[in-house]
Amino acid sequence: MKKIISGLFLFSTIITFAQEAIKFQELPFKDLVAKAKKENKIVFIDAYASWCGPCKMMEKNIFTQKSVGDYFNSSFVNARFDMEKGEGREIAAKYGVRSYPTYLFLNGDGELVSQNFGYMEESLFLSMAKEVNSPNNKKGSLKDRFAKGEKDSEFLVNIMKLNSTSDFDFAKKASERYFENKKKTDELSKDDIGFLFFFLKSTEDSNYKIFTSKKAEIIKFLPEETYKEFDNQLKLAKVVEQSIDDKNKKINDEYFMKIAEPLVGKLDAQTKLNQTKLAYYEQNANFPEYEKAALEYYKNSDSFEPNELLKTAWIFSEHIKTPSSLKKALEWAEKSVMRGETSENTYILARLYFLTGNNEMAKTYAEMSKNIASQSQKDSTLAEGLLKQIK
Repeated sequence: MKKIISGLFLFSTIITFAQEAIKFQELPFKDLVAKAKKENKIVFIDAYASWCGPCKMMEKNIFTQKSVGDYFNSSFVNARFDMEKGEGREIAAKYGVRSYPTYLFLNGDGELVSQNFGYMEESLFLSMAKEVNSPNNKKGSLKDRFAKGEKDSEFLVNIMKLNSTSDFDFAKKASERYFENKKKTDELSKDDIGFLFFFLKSTEDSNYKIFTSKKAEIIKFLPEETYKEFDNQLKLAKVVEQSIDDKNKKINDEYFMKIAEPLVGKLDAQTKLNQTKLAYYEQNANFPEYEKAALEYYKNSDSFEPNELLKTAWIFSEHIKTPSSLKKALEWAEKSVMRGETSENTYILARLYFLTGNNEMAKTYAEMSKNIASQSQKDSTLAEGLLKQIK
């Protein structure tokens, strides 16, 4: 009899526990959104990964709390998706999920109304949910409300924050309305300056007027030199676009310098030209032009971070055959290794030694790369392959 009572107690505890926890619905994503729209609720998605420790802690310690279960079950349409499996992959891509756990809150139109991250204690998790579950977040599609001219600053800031990666153009338009509605006498906050810099891409953008007229306020928060550098980049963005000959996959150096030099000066114009050439020629696999641009840009290599030089050294080791250029790349790789040995930089250095005919040093650094990779449980295939070539 005692065993029966004990068993009944355990069964009752399990049932109670299940009732108290958040009830996650196993429905396709489109059905979750449709249900939320029908019930005028917000969708809560626990975006997790199977290997994520904090995700498991949330599942065990927080989602099972009665206060959490009661509120979430009555207020939201709840679901969980592994972001590395099935529909989870599409959700992760659509909403820019890059860390775990991420908590997605969507309206009935499938639009983000809030996004939060990381392990949270019960009280913080609940207060966050109550803030999200406001009538303002259930008014309908953000895009429809925006199209109808809604100007509330909190609404516009929310659009900027939620859509900066998933729908940049929409977020940029919200930023323009946000600054357009600020009074001339309103001082910019630190957050305002962050939004201004993030969404400002050209001197033709409407926010550029704010950027220039509010210079005195902006440089209270950052060095004037930083302001000037950013302004130069904006001025040169259009020049870069006009200098690219996509048909022939070339950049017109002469045209660029003719237009850019009067705007920012010869030194800054030349620097921007070389940076543009490096990015463009790498992207288009035009390695002869990439080689010339890199040798010009990194002429004074002591002015650059070793890791930046290492990336170019790697590209040279893969695509460049000119002996003198490979020797220059060897110098760049050496600077990175001198800063600190990794399996990656020692491999690149070994490969460059091999390509320049120094097999003894190539073998030394290839073995070092292999050992470092093994110790840190990384892939040592490249180093092993190079050792075979050397022998």
